[in-house]
Amino acid sequence: HQRLIVNKLAYKSDLPERGDIVVFHFPIDPDQDFIKRVIGLPGDNIEIDSGEVRVNGEVLIEPYIASTPSYVGAWHVPDNQLFVLGDNRNNSSDSHVWGTVPIESLIGKTLLIYWPPSDWALIEHIQFAIDAP
Repeated sequence: HQRLIVNKLAYKSDLPERGDIVVFHFPIDPDQDFIKRVIGLPGDNIEIDSGEVRVNGEVLIEPYIASTPSYVGAWHVPDNQLFVLGDNRNNSSDSHVWGTVPIESLIGKTLLIYWPPSDWALIEHIQFAIDAP
């Protein structure tokens, strides 16, 4: 199992950004903590079909995923909620299975993998083309 450094202050005054990898209390069992990537922000419409993830009609380019999703679906992200997906799309319990995550459930933003030492890495923020200035 990898061990991470998490910035627990990251979302005290700021909202998460699409692409952030966040730690949160699992909505169905708050005693469990999950780590997933933010894909949808409040008000977004998410569609997954033909192996592509679309946010508000724009295809996300996702070089970090293990394989393209084999499932389909469409979701609207309500106010104060996030749509999160695991990077191993076809083997992940995430928003495509159990719905959105309340922003208030966030614990923090992942910064660094420090254990085991062979996996040491900074966790880079991904900026998607749809969010470019």
